[in-house]
Amino acid sequence: MQRLVSFGIFAMCLTQLCLAQQAPVAQGTAAAPHTVVIRARSLIDGTSAQPRANQEILISGDRITAVYAAGTASYRAARAVVAARRALEQGFTTIRDVETEGAGYGDVGIKQAINEGYIPGPRMFVVTRAISTTGGYPLEGYAPEITVPKGAQLIDGPVEARKAAREQLDHGADWIKVYMTHRSWLDEQGALVSQPTLTLEEIQAIVDEAHGWRRKVACHAYSGIGLQRALDGGCDSIEHGLELTDAQVAQMVKQGTWLVPTLAVYYYDPDPPETPTGKRDRKRVEVHGVSFRKALRGGVKIAFGTDVGGFVWTDPIAQEFPRMVEFGMTPMQAIQAATSRAAELLGERGQLGVIAPGAYADVIAVSGDPLADVGALKNVSFVMKNGSVFRSTTRQPGE
Repeated sequence: MQRLVSFGIFAMCLTQLCLAQQAPVAQGTAAAPHTVVIRARSLIDGTSAQPRANQEILISGDRITAVYAAGTASYRAARAVVAARRALEQGFTTIRDVETEGAGYGDVGIKQAINEGYIPGPRMFVVTRAISTTGGYPLEGYAPEITVPKGAQLIDGPVEARKAAREQLDHGADWIKVYMTHRSWLDEQGALVSQPTLTLEEIQAIVDEAHGWRRKVACHAYSGIGLQRALDGGCDSIEHGLELTDAQVAQMVKQGTWLVPTLAVYYYDPDPPETPTGKRDRKRVEVHGVSFRKALRGGVKIAFGTDVGGFVWTDPIAQEFPRMVEFGMTPMQAIQAATSRAAELLGERGQLGVIAPGAYADVIAVSGDPLADVGALKNVSFVMKNGSVFRSTTRQPGE
């Protein structure tokens, strides 16, 4: 048998953090249950007539929550359990998870397990498989005659686009995620170029279908033609938005389109500086900060997001806050981007992201003053979700 505790699965854009500088500590609060995966080459379960080969046992606290055949999907689900717990430990009581990266509808199951109390984790808004086009999604580097499963659901044409949206919504998607750009590189003049994916007609079909279900559409878009099609097609949020023109900023303000910039993730693991991809990586960082400032000055609605999974789960998710302040937000604006503003993006104004009568009782506490140093949000000492204390490391009076 082997004990496994692994980090990371879904690329999550975290868009909700409820906080308070001080909060009461419940007396006698029990420690949050640990999560362990045991992998057994041969399992005697006590009831089956024969041993079961290659099984995994998922344990939360003092109870077994699942027993299943070992394999890629089940292993990733187990890792997702750890990732969800990690998010809640850091004070993120609600997240919008923007694609399972090849795990199908696994996020729907994780959301259900959290809601039913089987595993600890944040309140989840999920997008399931995401949508892109032929040639518009990795994996790359394989021999062309080999068919490799893709992470997103690939479509070509508005009919397939609408059908994919219907399938995902029918299978539990709270949002639809669309990849409007794919590869990026530098042209001869050193400008960032992003490969467009969906046509305007394709994204319009998806947005029309999603809005008919009273759901929203998040568009991964770096720059250029693909980003413009996302705006013209009616996307509700632009994810990343590395390079925005003045006209695009004005259009976002007019249409009410949200920007979820995910600044910090682009500072991770750049390729060597003299390589083409290394130059591209540094160009992304360069133009991203400029675009964030431009969007902020122009009045674009901005919500907090991180793309965690693009960096390891052992790193602080709240590292995004200092980046937002570095590029022009006040600490209060950055906090509001992760609380009341994020709740507005999710269609939960007054229910999430505020400490006020009638709102869900989600509260966190930190020992420092985040308005003096927003980095204090990296060290959360108290987490309450739905009125129940999940984490408490604050000292009691007299201790």
